[in-house]
Amino acid sequence: MKNAVFRPFDSSLPLDDSLKTLRSALAGADDGELFVERRKSEALVFDDGRLRTASYDASEGFGLRAVRDDVTGYAHSTELSPAALGRAAETARLAVGEGGGTWADGPKPTNRRLYTDDDPISGQSFPVKIETLREIDAFARDLDPRVVQVSATLAASIQEVEILRADGVIVRDVRPMTRVNVSVILQQNGRRESGSAGGGGRVGLDGLIDPTDWQAKAREALRIATVNLDAVPAPAGVMEVALGPGWPGILLHEAIGHGLEGDFNRKGSSAFAGLMGQQIAARGVTVLDDGTIPDRRGSITVDDEGTPSQRNTLIEDGILVGFMQDRQNARLMGVEPTGNGRRESYAHAPMPRMTNTYMLGGDAEPADLVAEIKDGIYAVGFGGGQVDITNGKFVFSCTEAYRVENGKVGAPVKGATLIGDGATALKQIRALGNDMALDPGMGNCGKQGQWVPVGVGQPTVLMDGLTVGGAAT
Repeated sequence: MKNAVFRPFDSSLPLDDSLKTLRSALAGADDGELFVERRKSEALVFDDGRLRTASYDASEGFGLRAVRDDVTGYAHSTELSPAALGRAAETARLAVGEGGGTWADGPKPTNRRLYTDDDPISGQSFPVKIETLREIDAFARDLDPRVVQVSATLAASIQEVEILRADGVIVRDVRPMTRVNVSVILQQNGRRESGSAGGGGRVGLDGLIDPTDWQAKAREALRIATVNLDAVPAPAGVMEVALGPGWPGILLHEAIGHGLEGDFNRKGSSAFAGLMGQQIAARGVTVLDDGTIPDRRGSITVDDEGTPSQRNTLIEDGILVGFMQDRQNARLMGVEPTGNGRRESYAHAPMPRMTNTYMLGGDAEPADLVAEIKDGIYAVGFGGGQVDITNGKFVFSCTEAYRVENGKVGAPVKGATLIGDGATALKQIRALGNDMALDPGMGNCGKQGQWVPVGVGQPTVLMDGLTVGGAAT
């Protein structure tokens, strides 16, 4: 089913009047736009045998931005009216002052579509969604008698945006998002452990509510919980570490990706500032940020400034070759925007953000990489972490990891954390597997209070000298 068309410049914000107001606000500026958004979202949580939460949210509003040099004026409102737009223009105009800016060329248009514009919320009936969650709960409990709790979540949203520029060009994008998540708790001999699995993307709900899909997620959640029931305390010390493919790329995203965003480098606050063209990683390491992958969680047909997304190479064979840029930072750094200007909603100004950030694979067999480890761990699942952008130092907790000694994978370990800094870790990569994979579609990225959906990925990665935090041996 098609989502009801959102055309604000045909109704609540008449185009001619809006364009006149926008041009007045941006006279003498370098850049700016009017970003108008409507968003709907739904989330259902089935927990402990019953529907725990059913939420629905709908919002709409606009944000008007005026940019002069490195100063941004931004005003937003939930009221879509000429009067509200006029008030916002007066506020945003304060950043322009007396003007004197050089107006930047607008983004190049694109006819590309990377995902459906169907509304995933109305695509399936409410009873079907509830029954799917109930079936997930029953399936997980039937699979293993040790299950004491199941939590299943189904979420869907649709975001519609129209971006008006001073030249009269309107850029439109309709962005669906869906996700299904399954978490279980197992109990055995008085010990309880949990496991979770999930994913989705910019797709409809049809595939995610298919039993083939959610049953695989339930089995994976049970597998992880079963592994953790046998886990022993993690060792501590400086060790060799093998990172699994796919979701472990979240470490790459946090510890390295943020440091390659344009604003941090323009201001000199990134650990990678001033290193363009230099070797910052081991040979063979190539890192991309690619917003053009169809249906992926982090993909965007156009960014929130109207620039088409791109496949950007950040590190090539260990050499730093590019940053992720929005329009403002690109102009100030004398480079082209890369389609990475993103914002959480109309209430936020855009900034350089990642889309799908991943490391390309090598030619080694994954099992051979693990077999090279003399004393270390093999980490295949990650939870939360913390990163300092200025120096790249990170701490990440492992949700699934194994002890490896003399090339043999041993017992699973719990309580393991990986500690290091991105710049050093990049140079300590010893080998890359031939199994590059993207995550299943569950990433969210926070920056300066704004959250946007992202994707990550990598192959199996063998690293030297990473600090593992755990119980002392």
